[in-house]
Amino acid sequence: MRIERDLTAIIVDDEPIARRRLARLIAAIGGVQVVAEARDGSDAVEAARRHRPDLLLLDIRMPGGDGFDVVDALRDAPPAIVFVTAFSHYALPAFAANAVDYLTKPVEEERLAAALLRVRQRLETLNAAERLAEMTAAFDALRQAMRQEQASLPPFWVRSRGRLVRVSAAGVTRIDAERDYSRLYADGETYLLDEALASLESRLPADQFIRVHRSTILRTEAIRGFRRGRHGAWSAELLDGSEVRIGRSYLSCMKLLAP
Repeated sequence: MRIERDLTAIIVDDEPIARRRLARLIAAIGGVQVVAEARDGSDAVEAARRHRPDLLLLDIRMPGGDGFDVVDALRDAPPAIVFVTAFSHYALPAFAANAVDYLTKPVEEERLAAALLRVRQRLETLNAAERLAEMTAAFDALRQAMRQEQASLPPFWVRSRGRLVRVSAAGVTRIDAERDYSRLYADGETYLLDEALASLESRLPADQFIRVHRSTILRTEAIRGFRRGRHGAWSAELLDGSEVRIGRSYLSCMKLLAP
């Protein structure tokens, strides 16, 4: 169903792939004009103040200020907020009773359409102060949900040979990016997960997983040591005997693990 008057929206996500995907889905649904995109919190605040959109499609974990920081900075004239989050295990029930909506990655067109319709309804029935009060209540619920999920990471559910397989997060030793997907290495098997690497990184506990390359995340306990190659490039040696090259932008990971 197409909406008669277009809402204006800004897409905020540090992953270009995620921004492009949301923009394509919005264009297919109709009723919303994307007036800007932002890759981090500071860009989002600047764009929102410049364009005064009806809606922010807002990622929670980003550089330059997370989603909470963005909304705090816009409290003088808050737009409607639809959070885009990877914290589905606890966030779904946490948001069920709140007017602020949420989308879990990877975003589905039907769910996005429902969220956009809900935004329009809230804009028509609530004033800015009422929307701010609802957002505040939702933030408290989400913060609590995030703390719970970080303390108890749920398993991954992946498709394998026509069935859903439960993969324990505790058994995952390595995760590689494969375009819009992620490849899990666990217990001698590999599984393709329908979630981007950046989305996974945002919800993996930092004391258990570390990013060593733009395309690779490793479980810290799976790392045996580090080795420098002939041309100065560093690699992580894993307990299974494999090696993973460390990207130049991620060399600080060695100091975090072996100061």
